[in-house]
Amino acid sequence: MRLRPSSYVWLFRLSSFTGELPASPSCRFRPTLRSGLPLLFARKFTMQSGRNVTSSSGSSSREDCALQTEPELFCNNIPAVTVEEAGPPAEKTRVGSLVVHERNLRTPSPLCGANCDDDSEAESFRDGRTEEVDRDTKGRAFAWCRDFLSGPWKTIQEEDFQISIVSGGLSNLLYLCSLPDHVPCEGEEPHQVLLRIYGAILQGVDSLVLESVMFAILAERTLGPKLYGIFPDGRLEQYLPNTRMRTDQLSDPAVSAEIATKLARFHDMVMPFNKEPKWLFGTIDKYMDQVMKLKFVREAHVKKYNKLMKFNLPAELESLRALLAATPSPVVFCHNDVQEGNILILDDREQTPTDKLMLIDFEYSSYNYRGFDFGNHFCEWMYNYTYDQWPFYKATPEDYPTREQQLHFIRSYLAEQRTNSTMDQKQIEEDMIIEANRYALASHFLWGLWSIIQAKISKIEFGYMDYAQCRFDAYFKQKKLFS
Repeated sequence: MRLRPSSYVWLFRLSSFTGELPASPSCRFRPTLRSGLPLLFARKFTMQSGRNVTSSSGSSSREDCALQTEPELFCNNIPAVTVEEAGPPAEKTRVGSLVVHERNLRTPSPLCGANCDDDSEAESFRDGRTEEVDRDTKGRAFAWCRDFLSGPWKTIQEEDFQISIVSGGLSNLLYLCSLPDHVPCEGEEPHQVLLRIYGAILQGVDSLVLESVMFAILAERTLGPKLYGIFPDGRLEQYLPNTRMRTDQLSDPAVSAEIATKLARFHDMVMPFNKEPKWLFGTIDKYMDQVMKLKFVREAHVKKYNKLMKFNLPAELESLRALLAATPSPVVFCHNDVQEGNILILDDREQTPTDKLMLIDFEYSSYNYRGFDFGNHFCEWMYNYTYDQWPFYKATPEDYPTREQQLHFIRSYLAEQRTNSTMDQKQIEEDMIIEANRYALASHFLWGLWSIIQAKISKIEFGYMDYAQCRFDAYFKQKKLFS
């Protein structure tokens, strides 16, 4: 079925529409369902058991105490978006040059109500992650499920409504909502859904609108999870039974080949969005502007921030811009966040041995340079976001794909595209190796800047400043090899 134009209208009421894609890097996801129920993955989820839930958009969302934000400073060049929302207006909080709208804090955390300073990075979570869903969040989740879903969702009592945290995302809050086991479905309504509550959104509300439109299109094409409901604070998505993919599985030859195949199909899609490759440097430039204006208060943050500033990031960005301008890379519709948390290993479908995976989490998808998808994916081989102790990630630089592993990926990609080229196959492969590894620099730079900003505005359980340092250290090592 084709998506009718009217299907877009109800998403949000816009005063104007830019046609550009979401430019906020995810917030990455890696969920863990604390109750032990099965879970899906979004950009960066982790599971404590061997199963997962899916989210399709990721910038990642960790579970607790994240701010619901609509930073206005990131939208200077973006027309305003009007959203009708019930309830009292959000209080505005100014954090340096960032303006955030602070709604109710979600899951209580050691930082909630703390009187230390206004820096948000949750370094107090050194004893592990929060596991309980607070009463306010459960009540709102129950209301959303009742309003947007049919059948028994409209008749069950709130005390029978089941909700569990899906942890691991770095930008959004994820929850698995379920009917009780003894309540059967009456029609086509789902028994479980994934609830995404938007966290610290760096690009503005209009980016959420565009990402939601993209989500709906891909769902209609059966290229992503179904969309059950959307509202100003978040959305309800299809739960897809799957097995959690681990970071170390990315290097499995069969898995790597299928990821390359899926990515080639993704790149071949024609989407109704701006075809100019504005996303990459448009996003980096916005983040750079904000990073240079940040003022940290906590001493540990100040030291880490000052250390990062010694890299002379503005000058380094110009160097990167010049390097990539001299690196040919075709413009295609890119996923922009291909990591293990955004790849589902489907359990409930009869799949062929070479068709078991599904790409999800299209939060950053846009027309972009092909090399970024390659380089970003290769970088993700090094980072495990399921690590359950502070800083809640583990970097293993030696896991970056070898030349042979990169060639295996590239050859699988080219085999799916089946393009008739007069160029020598070996020369094409060599050019793509250079393309991928130079654009890996852009991946390190973008996520490094993003992480510095998150350290200031996010209350998610993650060592953002440590992660930023880690990405820039990797950037300079990579630059010595491929500049």
